[in-house]
Amino acid sequence: MNNHPHPEKERELPPETPLDPGSQALSEALRSSFAIVKVVMVALVVLFFASGFFQVGPQEQAIILRFGKPVGEGREALLGPGLHWSFPYPIDEHKKIPMTAQQQVRSTVGWYATTDVQEAAGTEPPAGPTLNPAVDGYVLTADGNIIHVRATLFYRIDDPIQYVLGFASASNVVQNALNSALVHTAARFRVDDILTRDVAGFRDALTQRVAELLEQWNVGVSVDHCEVQSRPPRQVGNAFDEVLKAEINRNNVLNEARSTANQTLSQAAAQAQSITNAAELERVQLVSELSSLAANFDRVLPEYRKNPQLFVERSLNETLRRALTNVEKWSVPPAIGGKTTETRIWLNRELPRSAPGAASTP
Repeated sequence: MNNHPHPEKERELPPETPLDPGSQALSEALRSSFAIVKVVMVALVVLFFASGFFQVGPQEQAIILRFGKPVGEGREALLGPGLHWSFPYPIDEHKKIPMTAQQQVRSTVGWYATTDVQEAAGTEPPAGPTLNPAVDGYVLTADGNIIHVRATLFYRIDDPIQYVLGFASASNVVQNALNSALVHTAARFRVDDILTRDVAGFRDALTQRVAELLEQWNVGVSVDHCEVQSRPPRQVGNAFDEVLKAEINRNNVLNEARSTANQTLSQAAAQAQSITNAAELERVQLVSELSSLAANFDRVLPEYRKNPQLFVERSLNETLRRALTNVEKWSVPPAIGGKTTETRIWLNRELPRSAPGAASTP
């Protein structure tokens, strides 16, 4: 049995109705629009993935965060200089970290209100009649005074992973550490030390305190150095200037006194040394002369002991010979009482002869 219907009995399809020109134009426009949309979508997809390329500078490192977590572990998560790719946001997010460049933050708690324009121009707002704590920052010193102090901290990033992932904003943490250290350190120094007497000591103490806080909080940075600027409240600046002038004059007077004292001591020491040297020279000469006389005495003593009278006469003759050898003029004393004074010199007197039979003198 044939189940196929008879061709004559098949239902005849109605003939296609031709489209009018407007519908045909609309259909073609839709097809063109869909093609353009496809091209635009493809282009957007290409741009979307192409936007994931980023460049890391020669002094930078980068970290890719995928849904907030780093891609990789430890140092492997760090990307060096060059071109890198990551999925665009919100899938991935890359953070660049300057490694060799020096970072800096400025304290905000101890300085009076000013603007960046005024800072750039080197000017400042006029001081009001009193300090306004609502807008003017200040710190308290160890002796209960109020001064304005601000500091600029220079630091470098040692642990980029901890610096980026350990805190929402590590630079704000560094600034908070600087503010805290500034208030803490100022409370340990007197106002004169901060302003004039021990500026370097205050700066070093502040730098050490900041370094301790950053190490305690494990921020991942190391402190290079700190620059400090301090000044008294502007409302009493003239009084502080007068005190400073008096301090300078006092130091000048003390320095002059110390200089005079040092000069006097130096002169006294030189005179004492000169006197000591002269006394030493006289001592040496006297000892030498006495030693010579003693040696001569020891030399002639045996001769004297042999014949004392002969030794005396010979010594007398030698003395007279030395005394009369170069005599050019004789002086005769005048007459006394009308009588003429006669002076006789007897030289080479013969020795008295001993009696016959007398013992000879040894």
